[in-house]
Amino acid sequence: MKREKTANHAPRLNREWIREHRPADAAVEQAPERIVQFGEGRFLRGFFDWMIHRLNQSGHWQGGIVSIQPTPRGKIVPVLNAQDGLYTVVLEGLREGKSTREVEVVSSIRRGLNPYVDWDQVLKVAEQPEIQWVVSNTTEAGLTYPSEEYSPDTAPLSFPGKLTAFLYRRYQHFSGAPAAGMWILPCELVENNGDVLKELVLKAAADWNLPQAFREWVGEANAFCNTLVDRIVTGSPGNPDEWVEELGYEDQLLTLAELYHFFAVENGKDLKEHLPLDRAGLQVRWGEVDRYRELKLRILNGTHTLLFAPALFGGCDTVSRAMETDWLQRMDKRALQREILPVLEAEESEKQRFAADVLERFANPQLHHHWVDIGQNGASKYRSRLLELLKRWHASDQGVPTLLAFSLAALIRFYKGEMVEAGILRRVLHGREHLMRETPETLTFFVEVWREWDGSPAGLRQLTAKTLQNEGIWGENLCLSIPRLDAQVALHLQRIVEQGVERAFARLMEDET
Repeated sequence: MKREKTANHAPRLNREWIREHRPADAAVEQAPERIVQFGEGRFLRGFFDWMIHRLNQSGHWQGGIVSIQPTPRGKIVPVLNAQDGLYTVVLEGLREGKSTREVEVVSSIRRGLNPYVDWDQVLKVAEQPEIQWVVSNTTEAGLTYPSEEYSPDTAPLSFPGKLTAFLYRRYQHFSGAPAAGMWILPCELVENNGDVLKELVLKAAADWNLPQAFREWVGEANAFCNTLVDRIVTGSPGNPDEWVEELGYEDQLLTLAELYHFFAVENGKDLKEHLPLDRAGLQVRWGEVDRYRELKLRILNGTHTLLFAPALFGGCDTVSRAMETDWLQRMDKRALQREILPVLEAEESEKQRFAADVLERFANPQLHHHWVDIGQNGASKYRSRLLELLKRWHASDQGVPTLLAFSLAALIRFYKGEMVEAGILRRVLHGREHLMRETPETLTFFVEVWREWDGSPAGLRQLTAKTLQNEGIWGENLCLSIPRLDAQVALHLQRIVEQGVERAFARLMEDET
């Protein structure tokens, strides 16, 4: 069989190529499928799937992954299957002060499935006794359960719905045997993500009137593990042709990430023995999620969310470019030291060390982490990452933190765009089109509230109040829970509308001097 050639005459990465060029990787091809994964995006490919590849290579464990497309809009599965589940991971960063690059073909994924086309095949995976692990990353918005109908022959739309149906088929096939239970590792950045997912699965099971015995099996035979993940995975390269020349093959799933990685798993005593990731030299901690979650969520992910709208308004496409821009770097450092670290419960030295590491990772010029990727589901991320900090400042009666309010105003302004389809917002900045995901209800609200604005400052104050009162977005009425927030946000929003984000930030700094 001839290797598939691409338009530039380079071979396509596939199993034939790896057998010829990476015989050691090819040796694990026959390992059984042992993990089902909901999500096929770049983060899982550059994080968990890469770790399983490393574990396979270590010889301490052997197994493959079945990757399930999480939404009807997914486009990765056909490419994944065309490449026989193979893709390249490029890790770049600083190691002991020196620039380092590691390139490897990851071979842990066996196949991808589109549940909206091949739901019967997904259910057959549930019947495989070797499948013992479930992994997911469907973003924060994925760990929600909109009420939906259950049909055994049709894939539910939500991730919790799919998992419930998957587990129900497994329960039926194995007659409710406790040994058929699974270890479930959600990688979504949601506090107590395993507990949240378990609750959503049980809710779906109840809504669908599935047997009580099944619900008991879900709770008793399956381990929903809380996890914490940390690695910046930036996605696709800027110039594919240069990579084809360097690698000698075309890889449409080429994934770029930083060297740094960290994975913490609770409920992992037994799991540690059955999936020994730490034996492969990976940075994995068992049972220590709480210790790291707050620092990562608020310092790393929180500053990402705080900066994404200002950075895109400022014409910066990547995090490292923003850190080369004086006013954005100033915003980042000032927000960390004055508004984020002071309300975190940790040793001061530990907070400062973590913050310094984050700033170094942000400034890494080899890491092309795009703000448009960071900003996906921006309102949902603000709620999960930064809203708690606003509430802590209010509870301490120290007023509204300026930059957290400023960032919220920039976020509201960012959502003044065109909804091109349910859950997709089109935003054009500096001549570039950005397509941003968010829940359809949230985007519909923002499009309508901006359409109703009459162009006046008074109208902006009304827009701000209406936005902060939306319990569907924030989970509460922020005008009631944080009474002085709306005035601050409205002031910043007016300046952003009239003067632009950079000048509005300069005015903010002038006000504080």
